[in-house]
Amino acid sequence: LDVTQASSINAQYAVNQNSASASLGLAGSQLSSVTDLLTQAQQLAVQAGNATLNSTDRATIATQLTSIFNQMVGLANSQNSSGQYIFSGNKGNTQPFSGTVATGITYNGDNGQQMLQLSSSQQLAVTDSGSSIFQNIPVGNGYFATANGAGNSGSGVIDGGSVSDPTKWNASNQSNLQVKFEVISGATYYDLVNATTGNSIFTGTTSTSNGGGAGDTFTHAYTAGQPIPLSQATAPAFDYGASVTITGAPATGDAFNISPGQKQSVFATLSKLISTLNTASTATPAGSAQLTNAVSSALTNLSNANNNVLSVSAAIGSRQNEVTSLAGVNSSIDLQYQQTLSNLQDVNYTQAVSNLTQLQTQLTAAQKSFAMVSQMSLFTYLP
Repeated sequence: LDVTQASSINAQYAVNQNSASASLGLAGSQLSSVTDLLTQAQQLAVQAGNATLNSTDRATIATQLTSIFNQMVGLANSQNSSGQYIFSGNKGNTQPFSGTVATGITYNGDNGQQMLQLSSSQQLAVTDSGSSIFQNIPVGNGYFATANGAGNSGSGVIDGGSVSDPTKWNASNQSNLQVKFEVISGATYYDLVNATTGNSIFTGTTSTSNGGGAGDTFTHAYTAGQPIPLSQATAPAFDYGASVTITGAPATGDAFNISPGQKQSVFATLSKLISTLNTASTATPAGSAQLTNAVSSALTNLSNANNNVLSVSAAIGSRQNEVTSLAGVNSSIDLQYQQTLSNLQDVNYTQAVSNLTQLQTQLTAAQKSFAMVSQMSLFTYLP
């Protein structure tokens, strides 16, 4: 009975392993399709950055991106054969994503993972949270995101920035920063500003632009394409271990934002790009710069989203390998149980026939002896 019960439990583990393999296989397949869509979106974003395109061309690309957006929402709302949503965490009966490209996408699931018992000592996650796959995507270079100011009138374009010393950046604990510009007699100068307080990081006083007069904090000369270090050796000394590079010709009053620690959904990235392509105008240098900045930011964020999906896919593949390994172990254990049951239950026919014949002989002899003994009585021999 003990062996039979253990064998039955092992059989249930096999059922769970098959279920886990099917769930992980479906998730991996859907994420592979998501990766294909993200690659297409990146290609379209590169195409959208072509300066020779007109508004009609960009609107056409926006339509294609909208189709990709809707397909991705469909994949994110995938269901298994039981009707359970595979990317809603523990809320399998709840559709994880709702909304449109115009209204934005809302995540309705949770951050959990459904687990299955695959052996006496091991559980395995068979679902993944849609939030971790599609929502919490790092923006920019992973440390901060850059963007041009909405009211910029020059042709300046900022790159994604770089962090040379993560320890220094993390220790800086900075709020949003801005690189602001002032043009004086044809020469361009910049100031690094704390966007929260309005103070110049270079001086510690209020950022002031007054044409080079007293108290003007725009004292650093700008050279297009030259990295702008987020550091200063003189008082007040600071070093954020990072830099940004701006190209083009910023105008007086132009600002470029540096926002640390942000995350954004892949749907928001696509939605912003679609909106930009539908409204952008390249009739002026400022309009062209706005489009270039938006496309560059979208490409960076789409790449981050793709890397995140690939990372989750790799984790799913690792879990599939684990299921395969456990299935092999499970099969070996089942064979051992069957052999044990065979030793306990099955008949050795040769030995059984021999034992039966011997017992029959013994029974016959016993019966004959009883019959003879039962007839032995003194009265039998009296006349």
